[in-house]
Amino acid sequence: MTRRYVLKIQYLGKNYRGSQKQPCGNTIQNLLEEALCTLIKDNISTIFSGRTDAGVSARCQVAHFDCEVEITNKIKFLTSLNALLPKDIRVYDIFQKDSTFHAQKSAKFRHYKYVIRNDFVECVFDNNALFYRYPLNCKRMDTALSYLRGTHDFSAFKSKSQNPACICEIYLAQARSSEDGKYIIIDIIGNRFLYNMVRTIVGTLLMIEKNNLEPLAMLDILKSKDRSKAGATADACALVLMHTGYSDCFEYIKSCKYIGKVHK
Repeated sequence: MTRRYVLKIQYLGKNYRGSQKQPCGNTIQNLLEEALCTLIKDNISTIFSGRTDAGVSARCQVAHFDCEVEITNKIKFLTSLNALLPKDIRVYDIFQKDSTFHAQKSAKFRHYKYVIRNDFVECVFDNNALFYRYPLNCKRMDTALSYLRGTHDFSAFKSKSQNPACICEIYLAQARSSEDGKYIIIDIIGNRFLYNMVRTIVGTLLMIEKNNLEPLAMLDILKSKDRSKAGATADACALVLMHTGYSDCFEYIKSCKYIGKVHK
């Protein structure tokens, strides 16, 4: 009897070539499949909810795989699996679903977070934040992001890709400030994302701030569908896949206590 299992995975992306399996190896999927094959003693293939680029981290990446082995002891399985993985990759949950579940196709939304340290001095503990020393206006950035909400063609924010589908629906796009005012956190939730889309949106926000453009410039760039008008692709180290959702997106948004927080 073939069983379908779902994994929830966390990883720091800085040491890897991304999540998607590649012939050269050193990706999250390569290492996860090697560990699963060793543990289950069978040829295991995984399907991820989506790809993350080289350097991008994840708090909740989801993958599924099929096998005939019945996993009865969840804690023992996770302990053994994680012992075979590098310490910056951790599988923190496993459960069984029926064959209609698909880690990628069943997903309804993804939540990405990008963190910018906006201060005069870098913090030695900031391994997952972009350092930007020039003053940024969080309220202006939030206004610029508001123009991205809804269903649009995001060609202007896509790096080279063979996928011609450029329509995405963005449910939430906001910028918020940390309590000490030294960090700006950007949250974007959508049904799908194009290659380098979030990082290019962040780069465009920084371009708008650097040149003191009106936040409305974000809408003009979006409508242009021209990648050359957008900003540079921001560093991957500060981007984290926070959540992959399979239920109602707006219920998830309501559950995020920081949504709608007053900007500083």
